[in-house]
This record gives sequence, C-alpha cells and structure tokens, in this order.
Amino acid sequence: MRAFGEWARQVLRQLRGPETADAVFEATALIVGAAFLVIGVAIGWPVFWGHEMAISGSGSIGAFAAYGGAVTAAVAFVLGRWAVRPEERAPDAVRDGFSVPGDRLRWYDLAAIAFAHAAIAYLGWLGVAKLLESSFTDAPVYPFPGAVLVGVAFALTAYVSFLSSVALTPMVLSLVLAVFLVVGAFASMLASNDPHWWRDNLSALGMSSNSASLAFNATLVIAGVMVTTIARYATAGLPATAPDDRRGRFIVRGGLILMGIFLACVGIFPVDEFFLVHNTVATGMTVVFAVVVIGLPWFVRTIPRVFVVFGWAYVLVIILLAAFFAVGYYNLTAVELIAAILIFSWIIVFLRTAGSVASRPVGEREQKAIA
Repeated sequence: MRAFGEWARQVLRQLRGPETADAVFEATALIVGAAFLVIGVAIGWPVFWGHEMAISGSGSIGAFAAYGGAVTAAVAFVLGRWAVRPEERAPDAVRDGFSVPGDRLRWYDLAAIAFAHAAIAYLGWLGVAKLLESSFTDAPVYPFPGAVLVGVAFALTAYVSFLSSVALTPMVLSLVLAVFLVVGAFASMLASNDPHWWRDNLSALGMSSNSASLAFNATLVIAGVMVTTIARYATAGLPATAPDDRRGRFIVRGGLILMGIFLACVGIFPVDEFFLVHNTVATGMTVVFAVVVIGLPWFVRTIPRVFVVFGWAYVLVIILLAAFFAVGYYNLTAVELIAAILIFSWIIVFLRTAGSVASRPVGEREQKAIA
C-alpha cells in the first residue's frame, strides 16, 4: 500500500509540472476535477441508460447532479485539506492561511466548512437545473449527453471546492459563509409550506410545523460554527504587544465567538418550542454586535477610523429599524433580514480591515483621538 501511494505521488508530481505552490495546487485541482469527470460519466451513463431524463425534478439530471455534487464538494474539500497538511507540525507552526501559531482547524470546524461547500453545491445545481428547465421547456436529455453533463458538473464542483480548501483563509471562509447563508435562506423560503411565513418573522421558517425547519435551522447551526472559526483566526493578526491591546483583542474575539454561539442557538432552539430561549439568544447576538462595534476604537486602537464610523452607522440603522418596528411601520421579518445583512456584511469587511492593521504602537495623536 505504501509503495502504491509513493508511485501515485510520483505520477502526480510529473503531471503537475513546476514545483511552485500555486502551480502545484492549480494542476492538482485540475487532476481532481478530471477524476470526478470520469467518475460522473462512469456512474451516470449506466444509471441513465434506456431512459429519457428530465432536466429538473425528482429523478432528473439536475437532482442527480445536485446530490452527487454535494458528495463531490465534500470529498474534494477533504482532499484539499489533506494536500496542504504539514509534513511535520512544530509547536508554533502556522497552518496555511490561518495565521494562529500553535493552533489548527478543529474537526468540527472542518466538518462545518465541508458541509457548507456541499450545501452550496447541492442548492446551486438544483437552481441551475431549474433555470435550464425553464429555458428548454419539455426537452428530454438522452443517456450519454446526460452523463457527460453530470460529469462536467462533478468536475467543476471538485475543482472549485479543492481550490477553496487549499487556499482557505478567514477571508475565503467569510465569503463561503455569506454564500452559504444566502443559498440556505432562499432554499428555506422556497421549501416553506406556508407562503405567508414572512407575516410573522424570519424565525417562522424554523418552526417545527414548517417543512423548511430542518434546512433553516441546520443553516443557522453550521453558520454559527463557521462564525466562531472565523473569529479565532480573523483576530489573530490584531496588535497584541501591550496589555491593553491583548485585552482588546480578547474582547473582540470573545464577542465574535459569542455571536457565533448565539447564532447556532437560534437554530438549536426553534421559536415555537423554546420561545424565551430563542428570543434571548437572537437579541443577545444583536446586543453583542453593538457592544463590539461601538467599543472597537478602544478595543483595537489601530483600527482605521473610517471603519469605526462605518460600524457605528450600521448600529444606528439597526436602532432605526427597531424604532420603525415599534411604531408598526416595518414588520419583524424586514427588521430581522436587514439586520442580518448588516451584521454579516460588517463581519466580512472587518476581516479585510483586521488583516490590514499593522502591529504598530499607538501614537500620541491617536491616543488623543481615542480620548
């Protein structure tokens, strides 16, 4: 077995070409994609043989591509993480894009991220199939071209998922989180058996009586785990030379982790079964967000002032939305949707801003500005 593994690695080295990191990963992603292309055609052709397949719907090409694409995305993600594993991990080793010495991605972090990739692939191919069905009304798909289409879907999914895995950074992870939340939310809305769920609130999608409850609650739980992962690594590069800086970084990281825990709890405790707990954690997430944003110039003294103003504006908008709801101008669903968009867009921008903050001492002018 070891001899076979060494032979396989030698073949891969010859196929990948130049031994630069980018070239190796790009070529390896192409090899993984080609392998899944062959697998897709090899599985799809016998399954489709003797049938004229529909583009979308139960037992269709689209459903086959969606289910297989989800598995492909998860497997390709695992292969990507295996490809970037360190040969020998020193106690202070830095793991690829996550710059936390001595730390690493936990199994539950990787499981949540792999699940997010699988969910995006599954929902994405279902959506593409539905769009194609609307464009080619009543058009049948024959076995061989159908198998080729499925193989291409698998190949593209494997290629993107593998590259996302090997280039995983807090910024990439935040984009995966954003896409996952969007597709998960829309899938839950479309799957809801109550077309007027929006008249109550966003949490109505997670009620046990709603057919979309599993998709909605699972989206929130997985997203919460991803937020806690982002929080640990996104704050690693913040200044920590002085005691005040270390304390501020700890508060910001703790606040983001607490937001992730609260988000997961919103999915764990549906509103119709745990009304008090659900509303407490949902409100707590907003309160923690406001505390972190308002106190950011004191917690991270080198943070750009334009970003501070940007965050304060977000908090003011959320307060304004709450006032509109209190007077009956907006319903709760509108307030929750807009607040969620503001909070997660702030997190994404914070990741980029935190990465650009240099570990430098705070000057006298900056101290006066803070005071």
